[in-house]
Amino acid sequence: MDYRYLGRSGFQVPALGFGAGTFGGHGPLFSAWGNTDAAGARRIVDLCLDAGVTLFDTADVYSDGASESILGAALKGRRHQAIVSTKLSLRMGDGPNDAGTSRHHLLAGVDAALKRLDTGHIDILQLHAFDAMTPVEQVLRTLDDLVRAGKVRYIGVSNFSGWQLMKSLAASDRLGLERYVANQTYYSLIGRDYEWELMPLGIDQGVGAIVWSPLGWGRLTGKVRRGQPLPADSRLHATEGFAPPADTERLYRVVDALDQVAAETGKTIPQIAINWLLQRPTVASVLIGARDEAQLIQNLGAVGWSLTPEQVARLDAASAVTPPYPYYPYWNGQFAERSPVAV
Repeated sequence: MDYRYLGRSGFQVPALGFGAGTFGGHGPLFSAWGNTDAAGARRIVDLCLDAGVTLFDTADVYSDGASESILGAALKGRRHQAIVSTKLSLRMGDGPNDAGTSRHHLLAGVDAALKRLDTGHIDILQLHAFDAMTPVEQVLRTLDDLVRAGKVRYIGVSNFSGWQLMKSLAASDRLGLERYVANQTYYSLIGRDYEWELMPLGIDQGVGAIVWSPLGWGRLTGKVRRGQPLPADSRLHATEGFAPPADTERLYRVVDALDQVAAETGKTIPQIAINWLLQRPTVASVLIGARDEAQLIQNLGAVGWSLTPEQVARLDAASAVTPPYPYYPYWNGQFAERSPVAV
């Protein structure tokens, strides 16, 4: 397994991490993702550790905390072998302070997560969303206190816009507080918005990407195809309302290109889609999920080889869209020599 630096933290993470959202299966969304129990989770953790997948990502809201609890149990006796990442700030109760990133909620949320995970520290703590009601200075001071207390080692964000992340980084620099080094972000061949603003920011500011949903919310499994009904076992039947949007014709165009590359390489469509991501700037780790061992083993086949430059260019062309203003001048080459990243 290839290990990569997480931004400019000096900390290395595996190119593939495991997304534990399939652990637990509570509620309408997470039950559609998967319902892996404690025994199944331990087997999946076995396979991951054997393959060098040492990063395990979860969140307090995944199955109302059950994902964290099951992951903690699965890692019992071998916590030292793992990098544990979790997220908080989304609603975890009915109370007025059961959501957001106030000092109250962050301190209580971290203590609750540590208890569920049965661990003394969280390796990477990420804020699951931006809280516009809490000053970023207060958020960062609280996170800095958590790092100094040894409860958290590195901090990051998820689902932040460019200005929200940059404002926070500027405040950290101004006040001498811990900086965000990770950005857990949606990025796939059918969802390339990350490239317009967040990727150049990551390059400039030393923030590494941890990619979620690399298969476009299950659309790049090879089962969704032009002229065919959605497979009966697709989770999109139950979860499409939660999914990042995707243009149907563009999806089919990308799948056609993936089919061509699959024929040339002998690799599966998911393996190719993940391998493409691993060649993109700033990407530190790609989170793979699995509802069973077979799915996990297939996704592990995304590493240990590389697409050719010509194959990458073909996938780039099939998945390209014109970005919104003010980014399109860089995309179409008008100011290519001044652009911070070529996409």
